[in-house]
Amino acid sequence: MNKFRREEDFSAPLSEINTTPLVDVMLVLLVVFLVTAPMLNNSIELNLPKESAKEISQNDKIVISIKETGQYYIEEEKVGDEELINILEKIAKNHPKKQIHIRADVDVKYGRISKVLATAQRLGLNNVGFVTQR
Repeated sequence: MNKFRREEDFSAPLSEINTTPLVDVMLVLLVVFLVTAPMLNNSIELNLPKESAKEISQNDKIVISIKETGQYYIEEEKVGDEELINILEKIAKNHPKKQIHIRADVDVKYGRISKVLATAQRLGLNNVGFVTQR
């Protein structure tokens, strides 16, 4: 047997695909997704109060966030006072049983929160809850 391979042996095409780089890329993408997925839900920075309560697990909800500056957000869209009332009126008209979750910063003045609660109650939206940290 010849210990040295002939040049002809090296020029033959490979019949196998090297999948190691593909697996490496897929694992990196998986890690990136796992790290960023939880951040997508709560992108508005708030300092929520720390309380304990039964967790609500319904996906059909509207989230109203109130920053410490008093600025309102519906889902992740910044809205003014009048626009907030208009959106709540549309929700009351089309989906009166829809859950409304209020995420208010710990330093928000109570008047900003009570405005949302009073408007929701006046419109017949009675399924309102507060989001807190564990």
